[in-house]
Amino acid sequence: MEKPTYRVAVIGLGRMGSTIDDELAPGSPAYSVTSAVNASDRLEVVAGADIDPAKREAYQTRWGVNALYDDYRTMIRQEQPDLVAICTKGVLHAEMAVGVAEENVPMIFCEKAIACSMQEADAVLEAVGSRNIPFNTGVLRRFNRIYHQARELIASGEIGEVRAAVHYAPTNLLHGHIHSLDTLSFLLGDPRVVSVVGELFPRDLKIENNRLDKDPNGIFQATFDNGVEATSVPAGPWEFEVLGTLGTVRVLNNGGGVRMRKGTPEKRYSFADVQVETPPAHSNTQMCLEDLVGAFEDKRPTLGNVQICHHLTEVCLAIAESHRQRRRITLPLEN
Repeated sequence: MEKPTYRVAVIGLGRMGSTIDDELAPGSPAYSVTSAVNASDRLEVVAGADIDPAKREAYQTRWGVNALYDDYRTMIRQEQPDLVAICTKGVLHAEMAVGVAEENVPMIFCEKAIACSMQEADAVLEAVGSRNIPFNTGVLRRFNRIYHQARELIASGEIGEVRAAVHYAPTNLLHGHIHSLDTLSFLLGDPRVVSVVGELFPRDLKIENNRLDKDPNGIFQATFDNGVEATSVPAGPWEFEVLGTLGTVRVLNNGGGVRMRKGTPEKRYSFADVQVETPPAHSNTQMCLEDLVGAFEDKRPTLGNVQICHHLTEVCLAIAESHRQRRRITLPLEN
């Protein structure tokens, strides 16, 4: 029996919605939402919305989509899409996620971060969660087969009992560490974070009026409820390492491959490389969107459901609160 195709509408016809593929090497897997939809046999783009007429015109020329709107709610009511992808600036994500949910769209993709405050994050959780809408965000390492491979090695006990995890690379709070925390959480099987301590840069940065007008770089140390300690190191390329009693698993070069090292009883303090085969390249965005379809059809949670998104947004904001109070913050976040 032929599987149904689902109708997609895109809000925000700029970089992630349409043009980011131009920044990649020729032949790279689809990255923008529209190119990922076109690569899928389960999805088709039927409409787009953007307040900028030049972007609407460019989108029509590039993709041949004629149903274009300056108001996303009007688009949803007119076109009745099955899936809406929110690809606007971060400050609009929460408002639009709530708005799309209120229109009872069956599936939602929202670029990260989903909110800039806990009040906004709570509103997204309520609007999406109360309607049981399948929901994923643009934390795309969660939808990369390399990270799935690493997660399976860790879960299978290849490196023994997990003791610690590390994220490498300098990055900012809401646009960067939402990725690092989400990926660490995914690799560990999505345990809850119970406390976090962090700093923002520069270290004398003041948080005025209980808000940040910019997205500063930062570092953190988070404790998960399974006892694992996760640390960010602000140097090197984007890499992740999980350390256990028998060895380590490291995702190299921003998802370029997995390196596993294991010890032996004879060499307790020495690890040796174990060959790990690299899976074929694929579109993370396509996997993310097709996970929404699978969750909708099977009535299961998505890989990055709104409860996970809400929790890890809270952890990001707790890093800022830790910087402000100069102490470790226990979750849930009070402020």
